[in-house]
Amino acid sequence: MVSALLPQLRALCTAIARLDTEVVRLCGLLPDHKLFASLPGAGPVFSARLLAAFGERRERFPNAAALQMLTGIAPVTERSGNKHWVHWRWACPKFLRQSFVEWAAETVGRSFWARAFYDSHRAKGASHNATIRALAFKWIRILFRCWVDRTPYDESRYLLALQKRHSPILKFAAQVPA
Repeated sequence: MVSALLPQLRALCTAIARLDTEVVRLCGLLPDHKLFASLPGAGPVFSARLLAAFGERRERFPNAAALQMLTGIAPVTERSGNKHWVHWRWACPKFLRQSFVEWAAETVGRSFWARAFYDSHRAKGASHNATIRALAFKWIRILFRCWVDRTPYDESRYLLALQKRHSPILKFAAQVPA
């Protein structure tokens, strides 16, 4: 049985490799590709997935919150009486949510502020997964602005914006010993 299936598996692997190459080639032809290719940790896989998530029709999402809700990154709060419960969205495209969460995790080692954000949330006792989802939530807002303005992400520009706003993320990063 294995010897019968092995040629099929090899053919499938070859076809997948061809499709991957074609996706990279076609994404490079799209006008918004540069926006997503410039992101820390995006590479050919995540840049294509993020480009597909946003699309080319800017009127599709009136604001970043609409995209956060669609992707399932935005938390849901349920209230009843004096109790409330916060959970993630169950009715959402799982692969889309997975794309943002996995990419956000990749940025921790490649972006200064993402590392500071991650470390500050972990220091407060948040779990790894909750912290990565919170980071993805923040990244979507940043990407949305870049996408709307058609401006590639610039880490130094974002760090200056955080500095102007007296961000607690930068204060935390300044306190952490090197």
